[in-house]
Amino acid sequence: MKFFLAGIMQGSHAEKRVHDQDYRSRIAQLIASYFPDAEIYDPRARHTGSLGYDHATGREVFLRHNRMCGQVDVLVAFVPEASMGTAIEMWEAYRHGATVLTISPLGHNWAVKFLSHAVYADWAEFERALANGDVARCVADAKAARRETL
Repeated sequence: MKFFLAGIMQGSHAEKRVHDQDYRSRIAQLIASYFPDAEIYDPRARHTGSLGYDHATGREVFLRHNRMCGQVDVLVAFVPEASMGTAIEMWEAYRHGATVLTISPLGHNWAVKFLSHAVYADWAEFERALANGDVARCVADAKAARRETL
């Protein structure tokens, strides 16, 4: 099963900098613990110097990652505050039939609310849902629903 780690990078920073990215390793470790056969793609891990990319390279990477979101089984999004890039990734995953799981306190935000199969308000809620099997059930249910619509 293919997982894509989406989440805030630049957010609303006006200057050229990124938010703390430690959440990515935490999500990857959790996924690997509960889905041992998962293929996990973390766009930040492969592009740590992305803020220094020239225009053409940055555009190519941005658009390729968005295309990738349409080819995964599950997208896990970390959205502690609004993130335009993450919203696009969520949209691409959702419209191509992937399960979208979102960790965010923004449960009333329409992008979060309507593009997610499940929204977890914080880390504790996400970890509980993994441990009690709710995440696995959500992924299985969304996959079954996709098959029914084909």
